[in-house]
Order: sequence, then C-alpha cells, then structure tokens
Amino acid sequence: MTDINEEKFYVVAAKSELDATGQMHVDLNGEQILLCKDGDEYYAIAYMCSHEEFGLEGGTINNGCITCPYHGAEFRLKTGEVLAPPAYENIKTYSVRTDEDTISIGLAE
Repeated sequence: MTDINEEKFYVVAAKSELDATGQMHVDLNGEQILLCKDGDEYYAIAYMCSHEEFGLEGGTINNGCITCPYHGAEFRLKTGEVLAPPAYENIKTYSVRTDEDTISIGLAE
C-alpha cells in the first residue's frame, strides 16, 4: 500500500546557482515555486504572493522571512505563514533536500 503523502524529490538547481541572489524561480511539473536561500538554509515556497498574485521573486529575505516586492506582504519561509498584510492567506511550502552540490524539491505523488 502506498502512503498518499509520499513525496518524490526532483533535483532543481546546483547550490552555486543561488549564491548571487538567493532566489530562483522554478517550474516543476506545472508548479510555480520560488527557491530561496537564507543563510545556510534552503526553502521552497509558492512563487505567487497570495495578496495580488504577483511573483515573490526579488523580495527581501531576512531572518527566515520574505517580503513581497510589490505590496510588502511578509511570509515565513519555513511554513508559508502570513506575518504582515496586505496578504491574509498563507502560501504553500515544499520540502527541500540538499546534498553537497544540489538542491531538490519534493512534490506529493
């Protein structure tokens, strides 16, 4: 019997690709994802802000949070929780695995 919550992990980037900006837009099996680096931690969140459906890419990343570059909504990278308006809906997060060189994102099967 297969657990419906199982995830399949896909290699999406080399760690070195996130060194410059700390962010990368990923289209993974039709899911629009923003891959982020904050310090030594990697996160994967929904690409679109839940406020006005603008991309979060280019937003400021600080202390485990990202601020939307358009209207200032703030989200926790680990959980997708809204921390500041004008957004009021949390965003989706994805599991991330890393090895020495690569970053993988998990999608439910």
